[in-house]
Amino acid sequence: MSQANTLPAYAQQDLEITVKRALQEDIGDGDITARLIPAEQQATARVITREAAILCGQAWVNEVFRQIDPNVQIKWHAEDGAQVEANQTLFELSGLARSLLTGERAALNFLQLLSGTATTCQRYANIVKATKVKLLDTRKTIPGLRNAQKYAVTQGGCYNHRIGLYDAFLIKENHIAACGGIAQAIATAKEQEPNKPVEVEVENLDELTQALDAGADIVMLDNFTESLMKEAVVLNSGKAKLEASGGITTDTLLMYANTGVDYISIGVLTKDCRAVDLSMRVG
Repeated sequence: MSQANTLPAYAQQDLEITVKRALQEDIGDGDITARLIPAEQQATARVITREAAILCGQAWVNEVFRQIDPNVQIKWHAEDGAQVEANQTLFELSGLARSLLTGERAALNFLQLLSGTATTCQRYANIVKATKVKLLDTRKTIPGLRNAQKYAVTQGGCYNHRIGLYDAFLIKENHIAACGGIAQAIATAKEQEPNKPVEVEVENLDELTQALDAGADIVMLDNFTESLMKEAVVLNSGKAKLEASGGITTDTLLMYANTGVDYISIGVLTKDCRAVDLSMRVG
């Protein structure tokens, strides 16, 4: 069985516990249907995709079967990040029939969700592939699957924003009001965590100027029009990185990418993804 040794640290850190929770909610105190099968009966199975997709989730599938039965053998026919086509075999399984059937749903749940996330990301990334902009995810993820989805984003050709509330500052309207202003909020952030990036969300050019004067590393342009965003790029003149955000769709994505901003963050990459249609066939 291949191992999850190529995952980034943030995805590796909770892999085991995420899978454990998924198996607990599915199996509870035992798979009573699988017990209909003789305990020593061996079986083989293959998992196919019914549609084209970007594959993602190998490590989670491997971990499902490792926890259920480490003697189950898995042979992968595609790697994470690969384009797969309808009816393609993704991997084959061999081992105790009970183990294969008990692990089927949890394994496919992870694979279909993460492949769906990666596939959505690739669709967006392809729109701006001729530009220099980087598409970023957000914290709008499925609870408990943040790190898994963040990894899937990268397999689809997009990039991670901050992982959580702990690894970078993102100062928004309510933070600014509570801190007494943009300059005060940025100054306090740099004093408390001088080695962590400070990003500020602004709603107009005046707030952008305040953020730049206070030394923001990144400025998020919230719901700026195309023309206002172009003005912001000129005003910024390379002082900080600029990120566009708010209501950007596949129809408007390229337009905003061509304004000259560095990043575009899109919640849809993780919150609205559709699971890929997968199927396991035994025998």
